[in-house]
Amino acid sequence: MSDAGDDYLDLNRAWWNERAPLHVAGAEYGVERWRAGAEKLRPFELTELGGHHGGVAGKTLVHPQCHFGLDTLSWARHGAQVTGLDFSESAISAARTLASDAGIHAEFVCGEVYNALDLLGGRTFDIVYTGLGAINWLPDISRWANTMATLVAPGGTFYLAEFHPYAYQFAMSSTPELRVEYPYFRPPGEPADWGELADETGSYGAPGAVTVHNRNVEWVHTLGDVVSAIISAGLRIEFLHEHPHTLFNLFPWLTTEDGGDTYLMPPGMPSIPMMYSLLATPA
Repeated sequence: MSDAGDDYLDLNRAWWNERAPLHVAGAEYGVERWRAGAEKLRPFELTELGGHHGGVAGKTLVHPQCHFGLDTLSWARHGAQVTGLDFSESAISAARTLASDAGIHAEFVCGEVYNALDLLGGRTFDIVYTGLGAINWLPDISRWANTMATLVAPGGTFYLAEFHPYAYQFAMSSTPELRVEYPYFRPPGEPADWGELADETGSYGAPGAVTVHNRNVEWVHTLGDVVSAIISAGLRIEFLHEHPHTLFNLFPWLTTEDGGDTYLMPPGMPSIPMMYSLLATPA
């Protein structure tokens, strides 16, 4: 792991540029299943955003930090007019190829999320959809929230689905236990330090892959910091939901429902929040 003095953008961009092609080709994201018509959006997202104010059909939707665009293009299948933004050149290239191969009209723009309004020509959108392992790569959550608010059109919707910071306090034990190892609160701007888990080769989306660019910088933003930043940016929160499940095997002893990609605490273990979602509109 890097300290705060390093250039996090260069480190993180190199990390993602190397891993984006691995994620497209690997089994974790299920690209081939998606090509065959499988739904990749999560049920709670389809309920919370897809069912909000008439759904997404016919609406403009922007997805900041879209990676290689699988979720972005999934919203297009539900009728949205989609635009994705990511700072990884290889991810954006893969997104454009995926859209073309699938016959989906979509726009993908390469650039840093804090510059989104300029990169997107000053446009605003009916829906700003973001999250799922996105904001942990950003040092300034207030600047992020202000950027998101500038992208929301009058009468539009901001939707965030993210991994819950509380779940990242616990040690990666090989047996079912919840033992606090990492702090929830950190000094402002201080990167997370994952100790022996830092600088690992491979990726969550391509386990066992041999990789060269293994250093990265992440931040853990508390739920209070995220909510306060969104409110301060001029958005009104309509709901905040916490979820007792996650999308990957955060702990090796989590269980799945019907072998799917929803991971839960095993029977007898106390539930903890592992994801959250919120929807906000211009105040």
